[in-house]
Amino acid sequence: MPADPRKPAAPLSDADAQDLEAFVRKFDKELAAGITALTLLGVLGEGAPLYGYQIAKRLERDAGGMLAGKQGALYPVLRGLEAATLLRSEVQPSLSGPPRRYYRITALGREALAQCTTRWRATRRIVDTILGGEHA
Repeated sequence: MPADPRKPAAPLSDADAQDLEAFVRKFDKELAAGITALTLLGVLGEGAPLYGYQIAKRLERDAGGMLAGKQGALYPVLRGLEAATLLRSEVQPSLSGPPRRYYRITALGREALAQCTTRWRATRRIVDTILGGEHA
């Protein structure tokens, strides 16, 4: 039986380990950027306007805690989605602290969500088929 190509055949040299670590870090960053935008649109596409902390808590809950501690990474993505007119925001006073910025998905954001969801599902099927995942 041939070796599993997803497992290294021998220990890596220090240089190879560094190259691999750099590749995986870049892969994780690029993957996270797209997933974060898509999931933010998905959460806001459910309807009610939400402020950043509510969005982070919803993502954390729905991801089974996998996104815990990554709240700060959401705000640049929210600003980018707003700059692309996929979201709109407004600051509202809060009874329990400083004013809060509430985000709402726009019509263009809903269309982007629909198109990106279709692309995500197609991509997931392809990757799962090639890697032998559960959706294959």
